[in-house]
Amino acid sequence: MGGAAALEKLIPVALAFGVGVLLARRKVVPAEASKAFADYAFLFAVPCYLFGNIYAADLSALFDWRAIGGYAAAAALAVAAVAAASAAAGLRDPRAVALRVMAGVQVNTAYFAVPVFITFFGTAAPIFPVLLFQVCVLSLVVIAIMELGRAGPGSGGPARRLSRAVSASLVTPLVLACNAGILLNLLSAHVPEVILDGAAFVGDSASPVALFALGLHLGGIGLDVRGTTREELALLGFKCVAFPLLAWAVCGALFGVRGEWLTYLVLIAAMPTPQNLFIFAQRYDVGVNLSAAVVIKSSLVSLLLLPLWLQAVSA
Repeated sequence: MGGAAALEKLIPVALAFGVGVLLARRKVVPAEASKAFADYAFLFAVPCYLFGNIYAADLSALFDWRAIGGYAAAAALAVAAVAAASAAAGLRDPRAVALRVMAGVQVNTAYFAVPVFITFFGTAAPIFPVLLFQVCVLSLVVIAIMELGRAGPGSGGPARRLSRAVSASLVTPLVLACNAGILLNLLSAHVPEVILDGAAFVGDSASPVALFALGLHLGGIGLDVRGTTREELALLGFKCVAFPLLAWAVCGALFGVRGEWLTYLVLIAAMPTPQNLFIFAQRYDVGVNLSAAVVIKSSLVSLLLLPLWLQAVSA
């Protein structure tokens, strides 16, 4: 796909995102409403989309273990690189390091990758395995570190905090929807057509609503480009450029991934930092301002670079 074609594909993405920014800036729709739209997408629409598509998918084709292994290896190297750089910069708090690892390695699947993949490829199916890996492995590690580093009344002992971390990671609507779809698919269980139609109807709204919510959020808080710190620039450079290049090299050269799957994995790695980073930062009171800046700025940088990545990988 050429650069012009990729830009054309991004028009619906930019429209939903840009109108959200415009309406929030002009106060036609209050920026605070972004949370309601985001909750609808995260808790309902995206899980409906994931459930219906995973249930109907060919799991043998969906779970390409060479591709998933390559992405996991690239993510592990990226985690080590960000952790080492954070330690070299003088960070000693494990929670602060974990937050930066999440900023540099995790990707925005629900609010960004799903709508972009639907726009580019007509399906978000290639995201499902990476989403499960991210939530069940990467997020679990980050939450565990945050919980274990938590102190204060009612926080409980290490075992209780770790148990709470595991539960918080595994009972999210996204994970439950994916696991339900996989289980019913493997069992060849019959799901009534009316339920699948309902899930499809709701799921079709996930893409525009998620992007609109992100635009509302950005329009509400504004964007301070001049105030970008060196640390923010380093995290943006790693997330939007270094990590996709690493995924390309590891998956392609080391694991022999070719064709569509290599394109999928590089584009997934090029997605912005997830909004969950800001949620975690608020919850655990670690790097709140840094998190908000990286989430918003990486979203804009990723949107601008996506056509270039698509053209480069598809060449």
